[in-house]
Amino acid sequence: MATKNRSARRNFLRGIGLAGGLVRIGLPPLEAVLNSAGTAYAAAPGSKGADTPIPSRFVFWFNGNGVPERYWIPAATGPEYAMTPCLTPLTPFRDDVHVLSGLDNPAARMPGPGNDHHRSMSGLVSGTSFTGRGAGAASIDQLIAARFGGDTRFRSLQIGVCQESHGESIQRNLSWAGYERSLPPELIPHNLFDRMFGTREATWIEGKKSVLDAVRDDFRDLQTTLGKNDKRRIDDHLAAVRDLERSIASLPPDYRKASEPGLGGDVKDYPRIAKIQSDLLVHALASRQTRVASYMLTKCQSLVRLPWLGYTTLRHHDYTHTNGDTPQGQRIMRDICRWHVEEFAYLLARLKSVPEGDGTLLDHTCLLYVHEHAEANPHKNNGLPAIVAGYRKKLKTGTHTKAAGTLGDLYLTVANGILGAGIESFPTGRKAVEELVRA
Repeated sequence: MATKNRSARRNFLRGIGLAGGLVRIGLPPLEAVLNSAGTAYAAAPGSKGADTPIPSRFVFWFNGNGVPERYWIPAATGPEYAMTPCLTPLTPFRDDVHVLSGLDNPAARMPGPGNDHHRSMSGLVSGTSFTGRGAGAASIDQLIAARFGGDTRFRSLQIGVCQESHGESIQRNLSWAGYERSLPPELIPHNLFDRMFGTREATWIEGKKSVLDAVRDDFRDLQTTLGKNDKRRIDDHLAAVRDLERSIASLPPDYRKASEPGLGGDVKDYPRIAKIQSDLLVHALASRQTRVASYMLTKCQSLVRLPWLGYTTLRHHDYTHTNGDTPQGQRIMRDICRWHVEEFAYLLARLKSVPEGDGTLLDHTCLLYVHEHAEANPHKNNGLPAIVAGYRKKLKTGTHTKAAGTLGDLYLTVANGILGAGIESFPTGRKAVEELVRA
C-alpha cells in the first residue's frame, strides 16, 4: 500500500479525512482500505494485526405527537402485511425494515411530576420517570455511544429539524447523558456544517468560495494513488459536500434565529431542512466521524405548522387534540405522519446509496424510529409502534411483528442482539424481542 493509501486508511479509521488549516473533510468509504473480500478494513501491510470489521452505526430517530393507529399499524402480521397509508413511503425499503406494534412504555405510568407528555417522553428515552426537570437516566443512544463512540471524532451527534415546541427540556431533547443532563439537538444546518467541516468563513456561505478549496490539492494527490472506483467515490463525495454548501446558502437569511412560531424563520422550509440535516448525518456516518446519532424530526408536543401539506389553521399538537378522533382529524394526522415517514425514507435512501465494503452504509447502520405515544389525543402509552431498519446481517426485515414487550426490551434487543453493544441493562428491559434478530 502506498504512503498516501496508508494515510487515507489511518485517517478514515480515525474519522479525520484530509485537513487544510481549520477545514476538515472526512473521507468516504474507499476500496483501498478494505480487504480483498470487502468485508473488513485490511490490516496494515507487514503487520501482524488482524483485519478490522466494518463498524456498525446506530441512529435513534423520533417525531412527536403519536400516530393515527388505523392509518399506521398494519392489520396483518408476518411478511405478507400490507403497507398502510402512513407507511407507504417505505414501500421501496420493505426488505430493509421491520415494523413493530404493541410495545409498552410502563415508565410513563409511574407516579411523579409532569403531565402525560413529560412522563411518556422520559419513559421513552430513558425508561425512567420524569424528574420534574428532565429524564431520570441516560437515553438509549447514549448508552450505545458509551460503547461505540470512543474511536470516532464525535462520540455522538444530536440533530434536530423543527424548532417549535412547548417549552420543557424533556419535550425538546431526545438525548440525555444522564440524570437531568440533556444533550440538545443542533437545529441549524449552518452550525452542524461548521461543526463537521471546521470554522466557517463568510465567503463559503455566500457561495463565492468552498470549504473544498482548502483541501482540493490534497484530494487531487490522493486520487493519483487510488483505483477507478475510489476516484469516482472521491469525486461524488466532493460534489455532495458542495451541494450541501449550496443548499445551506439558499436557506432564508433569518432561519438561524430560533424563535417562537410566526416570529422568525420560515416553516415552509422544514422539509428542506430535514433533508439537509439527513445529508449531513449521512456524511458523518460514511466518513466515520461518528457511529451514533439521534435525529429529532419534530419535538414532543410539536407546535410546527405544516403549510407544505396544506394545513395552516392549527399547529401539529393542536391537530391531535382538535377533533383528533373524528374521521377528518384522523385523515389530517394520517397526512402529517406520512410526511414524517417520507423524511425517514429519505434518510434510508441516502444511506443505501453509499457503497461500503460488500454492501452499503445502510447495511452497516441500524435505525430505530419511535414515538412517545400511540394515539396522541388520549396520550396512549401502550400499543406503541416502532420501526427498526437497516443492518440486515443481524436484523430480520420485511415483516410486521406485534410484540408483547416493552420499549426497554426493544432497546436491549437492538443494542445487544443486533449491534452487539453489550449493554448490561435498561430500566424497563426484561427480555429480548426474539422476532427481531436473525438466527
